[in-house]
Parts: sequence; structure tokens; C-alpha cells
Amino acid sequence: MNANTWIMSKASCLLLVLVTSAAVAQTPDDAIMMNKYQWCNGATYEHDQWKDYWEGTFKRDNQNIGTLTTQSVMAMSNYGITDNLNVMASVPYIWTSASAGTLHGMKGFQDVSVFVKWRPFTFNLGKGKLSLFGLVGLTTPTNNYEIDYLPMSIGLGSTNLTWRAMAYYKQGIFFARFSGAYIWRSNVYLERTAYYTDQLNNTNEVFMPDQLTFNASLGIYKKYLIAELMVDNLTTLGGDDIRKDDMPFVANEMNSTSAGVHVKYTFPFDTHISANGGANYVLTGRNVGQTLGLYIGAYYAFYVKGPSKLYTAQ
Repeated sequence: MNANTWIMSKASCLLLVLVTSAAVAQTPDDAIMMNKYQWCNGATYEHDQWKDYWEGTFKRDNQNIGTLTTQSVMAMSNYGITDNLNVMASVPYIWTSASAGTLHGMKGFQDVSVFVKWRPFTFNLGKGKLSLFGLVGLTTPTNNYEIDYLPMSIGLGSTNLTWRAMAYYKQGIFFARFSGAYIWRSNVYLERTAYYTDQLNNTNEVFMPDQLTFNASLGIYKKYLIAELMVDNLTTLGGDDIRKDDMPFVANEMNSTSAGVHVKYTFPFDTHISANGGANYVLTGRNVGQTLGLYIGAYYAFYVKGPSKLYTAQ
């Protein structure tokens, strides 16, 4: 889930960049591969809040909302088909609430995501190693949840296809990662026969502009402890702004830049088990909330067949 409450269509955007040498929890934008026959399962809880938001480029608050809170629990599973080819799936349960006004929160399962991650190349570069990755993923709603009730809606309702390229460099205990993705989004349908943006549209079909995302991180990678700093950017390739004193709309131009920190610990007494936590904050945006997100999770990894002890795939 992205740090922005209104950008919930990417279930994979929870800022959980997890890098470990033993029990591994994985997301599409990290550089970890499950080994062949290795299976990782777990869950992450996230708590997001914002009071101020950008109405277009104008930053403001809204006394009819007060503080908007979004909470989620995301279940994740990842399996190593080979050491260099993984498939992963996730689905979040989300609930929203506002501290003021008359808007009622919503809750339910959001979008299921399935990603395939491929690491075609790893080679020596200087004193370290450089790995290149390619990913493709599908995200689609699990049910017909309400999308025309932002910012209380739990998602945007589009089916997304994501193509991501990533580079990961590690030297000693230090690493750096950069990735970029293009997200194609399907059109969505409202439960009304017309809507207004910059003009009257006599249809219930809404064109959803595609998106670009970029992610970069720097960190340290030790035997049991991982710590890293991250920067994320999301750009919507079209759409319009929230109208003055109006509610957000699913096809708004939603842009954001956020920074975060992630810490992960693998338990020495049982390296199948790991715990992680972190925070992220939206620094600047357009038609999004200035969200502070906190998360914590736990994961368990094991081999379906093969070695009984875990080892790093890097």
C-alpha cells in the first residue's frame, strides 16, 4: 500500500523493502530472491494517517474529515521456482476512518496481486556485485468495493499491469538499489450515469491514466540485521486536480514523493523467522494526503524440499 490513502490500487506499494540473509520477506520492488523450493509466508500491519493534503498543488486541511486513518493487514506468499525465478502473491484487508465530519469509514479486502520476478544477470563490478532484475505483475480487485467515495474508499478499482526493471549493487555490508516501473491501469465504472471533471461526462466509464514509479534505497546488509533509507516517487500520467472544496476523484492526477526507513531482524535462534518494521512520510504531492505510515510484520520461510536450513540467495 502506498503511503497515500488515495493511491490504494497498488497493493504491492506497501513500503516494505525487505532484505535479509535468512528468513526472507519479499516485495516486488526489493532485490531478494527465494532459493529454489523455498517458500515464504507472512503478514504486515500498516497504520497510515494524514490531516493535511494537496488539493491540486494547494496544501490544506479539511474540518469535514479531520484526520483520516487507513489501516491494513496484508498477507503475502512467495515461492522460488528456481534461484533466479520467483512468483509471489499478496492481498490486503483495509479499513478507513475519519476523526471529524459525517463520512463513514469503509472496510474489506482490496486488490490481489501476483508478480513474477526474474534475475537474469549477476556479475562482478569493481569490489562488489551488480544484479539486474525484471518483474511483471497483475493487480486486480477481489470484489466490487465502492470506488466513488474517496477518501474513504479502500481502493480505486482498476486492474493494473506492472512492468518493473531494477538494479541492485552490494559491496561488503553496503548496498544500493534503484528501480522503475510502468503501470498500465484499466478503466473503471461508477455506480452513476454521469460525472463532472473539467466537463460533463454522460457515462459511468472513467479513463484511468497510467502511472510511473521510481524507488531508490541505500542500506547496510549484515547477518541478522538490515537497515535502509528509501525514497519513492509516483507520477500519474494524466488526470486532473481535485476541484475546490470537492471530494477526490478516482482519475485525479495523484503524484507523490516520500521518504522512509526500514529495519529488519532475523532471529538467530531460528533463522526461518524474521520481523520487520519501518516508517514512511510523504514529502510533497499533488491530490494526495501528506501521510505518515508506520508498519510492522513477521514472516516464516522454509524449504518445501531440499536443505533444512536457510541460506541467502545472494
